[in-house]
Amino acid sequence: MMETNKVILQKLKCSSDDNYSLAEKYYSILSAINNLKLTAREIQLIAFTAVRGNMSYANVREDFCKRYNTTSPTINNIISKLKKVGVLIKDKGKIKVNPVILLNFSLDVTLDIKLTHGEVK
Repeated sequence: MMETNKVILQKLKCSSDDNYSLAEKYYSILSAINNLKLTAREIQLIAFTAVRGNMSYANVREDFCKRYNTTSPTINNIISKLKKVGVLIKDKGKIKVNPVILLNFSLDVTLDIKLTHGEVK
């Protein structure tokens, strides 16, 4: 007896308290699916940057440090790593999230994730 190709559909739903936590969930999923192995702090920085627009201004960095209880040198190290992997980019002198993975987190986000065997088509 031959087994037919079956597609499994599973719907998941979760809510978030604010734009930052919604963005953190989104970037955590992207990290997991793409095997980026991002740390919690790296995901927080990406999410914060996505919501705030950039990480170039001193007041934005200060807000991040206060919100996540971290330091400015830590931010610089994380930015350096995330630029190397292409998650963050420098655009007109500002550190921003790569537009390919940037969403408007003030809106609801629906993801359609397809996990396949073999090559991605």
